[in-house]
Amino acid sequence: MPPSGTYRVQVRPEFPLSDTAALADYLADLGVSHLYTSPLLAAVPGSAHGYDVVDHTKVNPELGGEQGRLDLRGALDAAGLGLVIDIVPNHAGVAVPSENPTWWDVLKNGEESKYAKFYDIDWSRGRLLIPVLADSPDALDDLRVEDGELRYYDKRYPIADGTGEGTAREVHDRQHYELANWTRGDSGLNYRRFFAIVDLAGLRVEDPEVFQATHAEILRWYAEGAVQGIRVDHPDGLRAPGEYLERLRAAAPDAWLVVEKILEPGEEPPPWPVDGTTGYDALAEVCGVFVDTSTERFFDTLDHHLTGGEVTWQTLVHQTKHTLATTQLAAELQRMAHLVPEIEAAPKALAELAACFPVYRSYLPFGARHLARARAEAGRRRPELIPVLDQLTARLRQPSEELAQRFQQYTGAVMAKGVEDTAFYRWTRFTARNEVGCDPCQFGVTPDDFHEAMESRQRTRPQSMTTLSTHDTKRSEDVRARLAVLAEVPGDWTEVVRRWVRVAPLPDPALAHLVWQAAVGAWPISRERLQAYALKAARESGAGTSWIDPDERFEGRLAEMVDKIYDDPALHREVDDFAASITAPGRSNALGQKLIQLTMPGVPDVYQGTELWDHSLVDPDNRRPVDFSLRRALLARMDDGWLPPVDDSGAAKLLVTSRTLRLRRQRPELFASYRPVFADGRVGEHVLAFDRGGAVAVATRLPVGLSRHGGWGDTTLSLDGHSWTEVFTNTSYGGNRLSVAELLRVFPVALLVKE
Repeated sequence: MPPSGTYRVQVRPEFPLSDTAALADYLADLGVSHLYTSPLLAAVPGSAHGYDVVDHTKVNPELGGEQGRLDLRGALDAAGLGLVIDIVPNHAGVAVPSENPTWWDVLKNGEESKYAKFYDIDWSRGRLLIPVLADSPDALDDLRVEDGELRYYDKRYPIADGTGEGTAREVHDRQHYELANWTRGDSGLNYRRFFAIVDLAGLRVEDPEVFQATHAEILRWYAEGAVQGIRVDHPDGLRAPGEYLERLRAAAPDAWLVVEKILEPGEEPPPWPVDGTTGYDALAEVCGVFVDTSTERFFDTLDHHLTGGEVTWQTLVHQTKHTLATTQLAAELQRMAHLVPEIEAAPKALAELAACFPVYRSYLPFGARHLARARAEAGRRRPELIPVLDQLTARLRQPSEELAQRFQQYTGAVMAKGVEDTAFYRWTRFTARNEVGCDPCQFGVTPDDFHEAMESRQRTRPQSMTTLSTHDTKRSEDVRARLAVLAEVPGDWTEVVRRWVRVAPLPDPALAHLVWQAAVGAWPISRERLQAYALKAARESGAGTSWIDPDERFEGRLAEMVDKIYDDPALHREVDDFAASITAPGRSNALGQKLIQLTMPGVPDVYQGTELWDHSLVDPDNRRPVDFSLRRALLARMDDGWLPPVDDSGAAKLLVTSRTLRLRRQRPELFASYRPVFADGRVGEHVLAFDRGGAVAVATRLPVGLSRHGGWGDTTLSLDGHSWTEVFTNTSYGGNRLSVAELLRVFPVALLVKE
């Protein structure tokens, strides 16, 4: 039985399992059926996220260990809640080798280690490269031997038996690993990693023994009835995702199983034995339908004015993907090239194919058409490589070929690093759509397209997760809801932002536009938060500065620009006034998005804290502590009969969230089908509504345009003549034509239940 609704909590040392357990009664009152946690297995000490697992055999002691897990189970059982856990099959944390017993053994014993096959290491290329040394020719002079270990400042490494005599450098030279300059990681690494992170080493989970060793503990929790759902992190990194998921499904046949699979718009998921994705595709559909698609040309013009606008999204994506494919991911490219030494131009052709790949990856034989598209586009861009491209694609389409398997892992990393982490920060025309799962070229989603997508979702993946915010989203749902308002006031936005970029100039105008959108989208935001976001965005973009080679002068100019927002009284007042002008319609959008996400086909997830207004930006901003005592108090007031206004408190969003989740949990039969509902009247296009089989969701679209038309007027909804109860206001309605003005008199959303 899938959940009726989940609530995601980032369990971490500052918010351990004991604090999570204390939420159980609140989450039950909120209306979810399952708690959904970040990874719980032992991670690198101090890990704020848990995706760097170091020991698959135990619960993270910093979170409370096994006793903490048992206490959590007791609290959930008492509250009538289930548990969905996040697992990380693709990689393990190796930043602190002494904390990871399998990695420590591999370092000590090399290819003879009983754990050597746990990790995806190319032993043919010599010693295991560990890029941790300072960028200095004398860095090895800082090695020392202490307590039978090799030490480099605070880092510790094992010494193989019989190799501990002599100087530290002599000892080092006898090991199965080589400590190397940190800059060699991207080019010289001989183990697979997660994206470009050398501290996360790829696991060979396709090996049944490795699968068993890394999954035994979480499958024990499942077998004892403590876990009902599993969220699989980053399946695209696996050598054989389909085989892995079949094995996991066989081991947990009744679990609700969802995968963190990012689908490009229109892309169909592979035929895996899972219940669906983690919901980025749903996010793209829901957020898009609250954007006015008619104003796209205004933003094209503004972007051209600010940046010159010569580079299209498609061109930019090709550039950023190709750059990442040949620099940060050069080690992976080199490893593939070693498989075809007879093809001299293989690295150039493989990088070009990856840069042209239209989706994250294929899952051969499924998705072979994506390789054909990439081959055609690569040949168009680089005709001199056509003979090599043909040679390579003949092998890349063979599922059993190691080259094909590694290329599929490579394209996902190229897409993630080139698009999510680079192009999204450079192409800043309208950042409400710069989100994982979205195509920024798709300015918005029409109601007709939305309904078509929902009908398909109901037919094909009715138990897939839906979400609006996650720990990885670039900006929270309420920031995107407010930014969507810009599409309704393009003239106003053009006027103010053109003035602001003159008052507070920056050498990178695209980045400036990104920061200004972040400022008004998250306003009021502290100087410290906006400075941190702007710096991260600039380094991710890689245009004016970067993580690897920070440009102090550029970063100083950026800091000055942000400071001016707070230190120039006139500018501060302008930003404040403009943000205020889009706040009310932004709240309308936010309530509409939330209702649609919670009622659409699928299993809705609420990210921690987002049941109130949440104007967070990219991590770590979106992982700030949540005030649960405030949320408890507001929910208790509502349950005592308080009908909150739509105001700064965000209580209206909590009302919509709790009442909708409770209804889904109590009356699942009301959400078993999907039928669009259309409004009659002059402004009917401002209504987005559908009937899920007895529960009808009604949301306001494009509230600024609605206001310009003078409100709802005679707009009506035609229902089937039953009596209806509106859930948020507890108002009864009869007849087969309902006045939208009356229905949305209190809130810009309504949830009707057939009596």
